[in-house]
Amino acid sequence: MKKLVVIVCLFAFAKAYTQQPTSQSGNVIPEFGRTYEVPNPDFKTNTELEFKAVFDVSKAPEDKSKRNPYIETIARFLNMHEKAGVPVKNLHVRMAMHGQASYGLLTNEAYKEKFGVDNPNIELLEAIDKAGVDIILCGQTAGARNITEDRRLPLTQTALSAMTILIQSQGEGYRLIAF
Repeated sequence: MKKLVVIVCLFAFAKAYTQQPTSQSGNVIPEFGRTYEVPNPDFKTNTELEFKAVFDVSKAPEDKSKRNPYIETIARFLNMHEKAGVPVKNLHVRMAMHGQASYGLLTNEAYKEKFGVDNPNIELLEAIDKAGVDIILCGQTAGARNITEDRRLPLTQTALSAMTILIQSQGEGYRLIAF
């Protein structure tokens, strides 16, 4: 009888384990931003809509050797909407970088000098830049944190401030995504 109970429990755990959803890589940025399939959502995605999003990214992990998950959310946004049927040409994304997150825009040399480890964000930033995301650094943060042009990645644009990026983008029809 004990053997039967053990076998039934093993099958139950195996079934539960196999039912766990698994994340999938995307088509827009395959290396980053894994997503989960959502079969038959109640709130349907309007695949004809033009998605214009400005991400307000100011936080960074305490462990400076870890990639910033808030930046990776942008890759996830692109991957999941493309998989849901939104044409890539209808996905327009900007990222307003400021605060602690801004250090992720440092060159590897400058990042290593400041934190003693390689910059884990560079490949991700290069991938979202290649996908057409506008990576914009707050000029006030750059000044306050000594993130000069020669110390930051060349894919970085600058603006007067994060407030300017956010207000101007929303005036141009971008929707704010803040964490």
